[in-house]
Amino acid sequence: MDDAFAAPADAPWQRLPTALAWYRRLVTSAACLAVGGGGVLLLLLWGQPLLAGVWAGLLLVAAVVLWFLAGRFQRSWGYAEASAELYLTYGVLVRQLVVVPYGRMQVVDVTADLLEQALGIATVRVRTAASTADTRVVGLPLADAVQLRDRLAARSESFSTGL
Repeated sequence: MDDAFAAPADAPWQRLPTALAWYRRLVTSAACLAVGGGGVLLLLLWGQPLLAGVWAGLLLVAAVVLWFLAGRFQRSWGYAEASAELYLTYGVLVRQLVVVPYGRMQVVDVTADLLEQALGIATVRVRTAASTADTRVVGLPLADAVQLRDRLAARSESFSTGL
């Protein structure tokens, strides 16, 4: 199974920093808090304190599970810049390997929402002509994201297929 998701021979996997795990933990914790708090408040207003306790307990369990999965999620991400393609692997429950030829890249951009900016990370998004082939490298330090964007943009120009 590992051979199917192995790095290309000419480039090792570049793994992502732990800031990605913290980003996921903060996002999922905030979502659990909002859903849990809203559900508990509604159940208490409806006069269901027992169900409110059960709901809060379930959301607490979900938050703990998602907290630990965030680390697994972060460790599953990797990318490699081979001689002619960008390789990207990720996934905990469903593993994926995406290969994007440099000549098919049309747009390479860097984005960072407010939380990503606070953590000093960014996402590099690669868009191709095929709408299903858009890929992204998440959780890179901002300086690394800018450098990756520049390298990919330069390679996409040199490998252009004339489309």
